[in-house]
Amino acid sequence: MDYNTIFTVLGICVVAAPAVLVAAMGLMALLDRSPSEAAMGQLTQAAVVTGLLAAMAILGLMLLLDTRHVPIELGNWVIIPEQHFHFKLKFVFDRLSVPFVILSYLLCGTVGAFSHVYLLREPGRMRFFLLYALFLLGMIVTSLSGTIETLFFGWELVGLSSALLVAFFQDRAAPARNGQWVWTVYRVADAAFLVAALTMHHLTGGGEFDKLMGAGPWPEGQAALTPNQALFVGALLLVAAAGKSGLVPFTGWLPRAMEGPTPSSAIFYGALSVHLGAFLLLRVSPILKLSPLLCAAIVTLGLLTAILAAMAARVQSDVKSALAFSSATQVGIIVAEIGLGLYYIALAHILGHACLRTLQLLRAPTLLRDYATLENAIGARLSHPSRLWERSVPAGLRLWLYRLALERGYLDAWLADYGVRPVVRVFQWCDRMERKWTDFLSGGQSRESDRVQPSPETLERLEKLL
Repeated sequence: MDYNTIFTVLGICVVAAPAVLVAAMGLMALLDRSPSEAAMGQLTQAAVVTGLLAAMAILGLMLLLDTRHVPIELGNWVIIPEQHFHFKLKFVFDRLSVPFVILSYLLCGTVGAFSHVYLLREPGRMRFFLLYALFLLGMIVTSLSGTIETLFFGWELVGLSSALLVAFFQDRAAPARNGQWVWTVYRVADAAFLVAALTMHHLTGGGEFDKLMGAGPWPEGQAALTPNQALFVGALLLVAAAGKSGLVPFTGWLPRAMEGPTPSSAIFYGALSVHLGAFLLLRVSPILKLSPLLCAAIVTLGLLTAILAAMAARVQSDVKSALAFSSATQVGIIVAEIGLGLYYIALAHILGHACLRTLQLLRAPTLLRDYATLENAIGARLSHPSRLWERSVPAGLRLWLYRLALERGYLDAWLADYGVRPVVRVFQWCDRMERKWTDFLSGGQSRESDRVQPSPETLERLEKLL
């Protein structure tokens, strides 16, 4: 057996482990047969350990053979010669994907073991682990994708599972509303991603990253685009990354995502999902290098996000929201590092920050209890020394900055006024034009009772959104 066969078998194991877990969980859910808590934990642990061992074996072989790029093709699934389109299922193991896959398995395994105890006798336990398996599959597919279509498929799995887990406690209105907000932001990011993918297909005739970014190992490839084309495609991908990673102006969805269970908050919005935007920028880094203007925009957006999130984190009243904005701060710095061309530093930053943030979010409930124990023991609040900026910045400016941070930079209000309202008005205008046209075709005015009117609950929901 040669090394190519070994790489293929191990690569299939890396991808198949979470796929089998999703299939098993989904089949049991369809048959309405919930396994025991011990069996569910063992099944999840077996899938994670199998995928992790296979990924570690691939890393060891790559180091042993001094190989930096190992593609694994599983055939052409769609071929349309007339339109020069084909869909190829291809996975790539390189210096970017292998660390990200190992990180995903390690953190998902840790959170899975934590959730097995944390969600003991939780009524929605089966639903949680099904979405958890779906998220793990999406992360592995996204990390290893060798084509833009495969990356988009994994990207969608991560977004779907994330939004559903934000709305996990569906008996309350706030989680469902915040899950809808997260899903809406993801839709905007996905639309930009899809337009960028179609544009790259049109420009290069295929979706393989080897054609788009050059045949060299990451990050040394040369993109087959002109600077203007790179600016257009890169701007769309930057919008997609901003939506997925909570960059300005989409930072407001991160604290809303904390409505989900603590384990999902730790693995999604503190460790892995929040870094997917930065991972996308790293994957398409050869495109970014072609446009200095695009790199400047990435650095500016990253620094602006870091500054605003750092301010907002300091005025939050709950620890999960504070950690969410702290994650946004670090992600903004990572994005700025990518814009400056510091790709390996950004990758190392992602790995370290993901591990730290997972530990902090899982530790947060116990830390709050310990903090309360200390205050009860001394009979007073723990004192905090005054900071330098509190002594040097005038009170009026500090008050203005506090209001700005408390309102999260007014980004949510800006999106509601200049994003949601214009779209609602356009659709209302289209509805009026449709009614006039149908009235004209029917030869008269339609009766008021025949018209579908929005329910009071719908109007109230829309007012809350705006």
